[in-house]
Amino acid sequence: MLIGLTYDLKEEYLAEGFGEMEVAEFDSERTIAALESALQNLGHQVERIGHVRSLTQRLADGQRWDLVFNISEGLYGYGREAQVPALLDAYRIPYTFSDPLTLCLSLNKAVSKRMMQSYGLPTASFFLVEKLVDLNNLTLPFPLFAKPVAEGSSKGVSAESCIHNKTQLKKTCSRLLKEFKQPVLVEKYLSGEEFTVGMVGTGDTAKVIGIFQIILTDQAEQGGYSYENKVNYEDRVKYQIYEGTPLAAKIKKIALACWRNLGGCDAGRIDIRCDGSGEPYILELNPLAGLTPDYGDIILLSQAVGISYQKLISLIMRSAMQRLNLNNDSDADSPSKPVAEGQVLNN
Repeated sequence: MLIGLTYDLKEEYLAEGFGEMEVAEFDSERTIAALESALQNLGHQVERIGHVRSLTQRLADGQRWDLVFNISEGLYGYGREAQVPALLDAYRIPYTFSDPLTLCLSLNKAVSKRMMQSYGLPTASFFLVEKLVDLNNLTLPFPLFAKPVAEGSSKGVSAESCIHNKTQLKKTCSRLLKEFKQPVLVEKYLSGEEFTVGMVGTGDTAKVIGIFQIILTDQAEQGGYSYENKVNYEDRVKYQIYEGTPLAAKIKKIALACWRNLGGCDAGRIDIRCDGSGEPYILELNPLAGLTPDYGDIILLSQAVGISYQKLISLIMRSAMQRLNLNNDSDADSPSKPVAEGQVLNN
């Protein structure tokens, strides 16, 4: 198959004058090369496309692909992650990962939390601050947690996100509104353990590949899985496989229900944190998880449960081809049998 590869190259945007924080979610040449190699190892021909503007030009020039492997995050607006899939839908070109609807609702955490609530999924109580005067209507009890409503990679999350009084709340919301130019999500602070759940597959075929417990070291910013903690994870974060407990079974059940109900496709993550009594709540759905080798939660989790980088890309392609009813001649590196609920995949 001819596979197009859509992405946002960090170095390209930095050369155009964008700041480090603006391109924090974008990918390096190392990631693009690794994906290209993994797809070629599955027997596919790969053509690099790049960002949405490059895709637009190539489509206008008449270029087409059998499938597009999409990791483009986009740059502007609540629909930025959905721009490439929406454009591909217009040309009826199949692609990996979720559709525009799921990508839009998952990026906007307030919208996704409302969707979770409609399905009876547990998520912390929240309030949306569009301007500082909105704080006059906030009735949630302290402590609280504040972050931009539509960012990924923990952008905007810091030690200041954990809030204990009105003065802190106003200061943090003012800073986030000014810096990110979008509403601030203020939610009940969950003081318990934090987890991230790796998913593969779509709908009825979706499976949990494993759960990571995220343990902050003494060197980490305390209170949450912040941007600085993620960037400097080697010193600040300990990742531990979590399984074999009633809580693990509950987390898997919640994650699977969230993935299926909110439209996750092929692979991704769901972040979960417990309250002080140990009850798990969904923080967010990430249907476009980072695929940098040896970095990023889904990659580290996959490696910890015995799934190599090549294997993970194979599983993603297998899911996409089954979902799209495409002929798959490159399935040799995928499991020959369906994976049971909660089963760990191994090489």
